[in-house]
Amino acid sequence: MTVSAFIYLASQSPRRRQLLEQLGVIHELLLPEAHEDAEGLEQVLAREAPSVYVQRVTHLKLQAAMQRLHARGLPDAPVLCSDTTVALGRDILGKPVDREDAARMLKLLSGRTHRVLTAVAVQWGSRTWAALSVSHVRFARLTDGQVNAYVATGEPMGKAGAYGIQGRAAAFVEHISGSYSGIMGLPLYETAHLLAEVGVKL
Repeated sequence: MTVSAFIYLASQSPRRRQLLEQLGVIHELLLPEAHEDAEGLEQVLAREAPSVYVQRVTHLKLQAAMQRLHARGLPDAPVLCSDTTVALGRDILGKPVDREDAARMLKLLSGRTHRVLTAVAVQWGSRTWAALSVSHVRFARLTDGQVNAYVATGEPMGKAGAYGIQGRAAAFVEHISGSYSGIMGLPLYETAHLLAEVGVKL
């Protein structure tokens, strides 16, 4: 098996960088150019199931990253992409568009159990490896004051479901079943398994 000394991470998330560092994976960022519509890849299709959505978006991100790699003439190495979404039943709660939208999502999650789905995909050459992590998170019942105070911190913006479990929203979580790192944005068990299959030295 060919062994790679490093991988490319095609993600702007500092949490995914942190989690890769936790695994001891040497990585370089492979980020979109200013003209690339990275957010446009995250559009939800009509009646799309959350698990289908998150895996489809991850593969679209991976295809864009591979094109970026070749266009820049960079050395060949595995490319890792990941996407996380929050689902309440079949409803997908993406990144809030503004503070009102963030408050709306948090009120929907209040006192209920939701799913956090994170898909991971790695491509090296013509081969692709992929995995899906599904976790369940139960929020305590939130008061309007708690919701408004959390939204005022700005933390919900840019996060699926309008919260980050590694931040202040940890105080809302009554119970977790699944992968804490997956809820953060990169499930370490699945990621380590994929990278080992690819031939990345951990």
